[in-house]
Amino acid sequence: LCDLAEFTKGKYPVVIAGVPLIHGSKLYNCAAVLSGGKIIGIVPKTYMPNYAEFYEQRQFSSGVLSGDGFIKIENEEVPFGTDILFSHSEMPEYTFGIEICEDIWSAAQPSEGLCRAGALIIANLSASNEVIGKAEYRKSLVSSTSARLLCGYVYTSSGTGESTQDLVYSGHCLICENGTLLQESAPFEESELTLSEIDVKKLSYERHKNTSFEPLCGYRTVYFDQEIIETELTRSFEKTPFVPSDKNDLYKRAEAILRIQSYGLKKRLEHTRAKTAVIGISGGLDSTLALLVTVRAMKILERPLSDIYAVTMPGFGTTKRTHSNSEQLCRLLGVTFKEVDITAAVNQHFKDIGQDPACLDVTYENSQARERTQVLMDIANKTGGMVIGTGDLSELALGWATYNGDHMSMYAVNSSVPKTLVRYLVRYEAEHTGGELKAVLCDILDTPVSPELLPADKNGDIAQKTEDLVGPYELHDFFLYRMLRFGESPDKIYRLAVLAFSGEYDGETVKKWLKVFIRRFFSQQFKRSCLPDGPKVGSVTLSPRGDWRMPSDASAAEWLGKLN
Repeated sequence: LCDLAEFTKGKYPVVIAGVPLIHGSKLYNCAAVLSGGKIIGIVPKTYMPNYAEFYEQRQFSSGVLSGDGFIKIENEEVPFGTDILFSHSEMPEYTFGIEICEDIWSAAQPSEGLCRAGALIIANLSASNEVIGKAEYRKSLVSSTSARLLCGYVYTSSGTGESTQDLVYSGHCLICENGTLLQESAPFEESELTLSEIDVKKLSYERHKNTSFEPLCGYRTVYFDQEIIETELTRSFEKTPFVPSDKNDLYKRAEAILRIQSYGLKKRLEHTRAKTAVIGISGGLDSTLALLVTVRAMKILERPLSDIYAVTMPGFGTTKRTHSNSEQLCRLLGVTFKEVDITAAVNQHFKDIGQDPACLDVTYENSQARERTQVLMDIANKTGGMVIGTGDLSELALGWATYNGDHMSMYAVNSSVPKTLVRYLVRYEAEHTGGELKAVLCDILDTPVSPELLPADKNGDIAQKTEDLVGPYELHDFFLYRMLRFGESPDKIYRLAVLAFSGEYDGETVKKWLKVFIRRFFSQQFKRSCLPDGPKVGSVTLSPRGDWRMPSDASAAEWLGKLN
């Protein structure tokens, strides 16, 4: 053991080695932690199994009875006990505790106390034999323990070099993080190295958020030094974290989200005794999803779909394609369709305020958005209904909405659905229908994202494309997810985005749009501070009454500084 400790002198890793040790008059099954050429701590096993093929109590004693807390090895006093945490001297998030084999299988796992005392990683040295079904159960146990304790869990087991007199060992190794399996050396894989990275800062953020995770005192901390370097990451990161990569999971998730949206709206329609649901239809993704959700809500209520008033309001930038899709969609769904051309009203408004119609500025654009909202609100008043909002989470994050225009409604069904997910929800509905309706939905999916507030090009096609102006939504949704879900800093988000979008966007492009995201996210909070109600469908949302409370005059300077 001392020779192994000497080997770690000047080396990068912390080593944890299994070893039997006599302390007092008892023999203990232990894990020794080695760093910087020294034995810095010894953790004895807590639970000694004595059932079926296990007879450990014949030889070993439980670590909870281990005495005064120190053991002498080569004339050095070494911390000894089940109450020890090991922590990096400069990175407090890098704190780990140790279990041994049976400890994780017990009803009161030592890892519970270790994690409540501050451990963000649990290491388990095990000699777990293989029988039918045990590997899957073991994997489930390690994964669920890491989820329940909001920790990383590193599990390693004896391999095929062990005696096979009565038992066979497979070398099953697992690395999990908060319920996610990061890496596995499957049973009998003959792998000598199982490697991944655990995001301890992310785990620390999860602990900070979870007020039910109560701290626990009474544990000792042993500090170690280790060089902090930027290592190459071996784990991957989803480009579209809001959208499941597995098609079956995507379908289940899509149906669950649509139910949350539609049942939320159903309750609001019941509560307000609204006679109609009024929705502006543009021929784009967001209004299409909102209409599909409203149709579901009316079906749940067993009310006629004619109670849905779908209103298209062509203006200066409306194209034939989006206008046609709006009309066909409403006809095929069987809702009440209305068309209100807003060009005359907006031109009159320009005269009233002295706006030059040839000046295509923000007033030119926002006047149309506010006119449309006024039309919808007045139709809702006239029909005893409520206006259904169509804006999505990505637009709210970027402030890509006209204040008191499309920003406002009476119930915003898409307010916690990001743009990348909106697209998949509409595709899900398209794939579960057929005929003309599927064709229309597919054409809407193929239409460029645009508010259509500026005139079309000479060919009559959309000239104002949102992603050309504010950047790709897949990038912005990635930024949004990493920032809100895990509280990550801009420099970390940048690093992960470059990795996730390798081959699609270079570092400079990622940085450009990340700066745009940060500037807009901070400057547009005033719009989010007065959002209408809307259903929460996932872990990331921007409701000022719920998950996101932010001053409207917060500065982005420090965040932008981290990218320079």
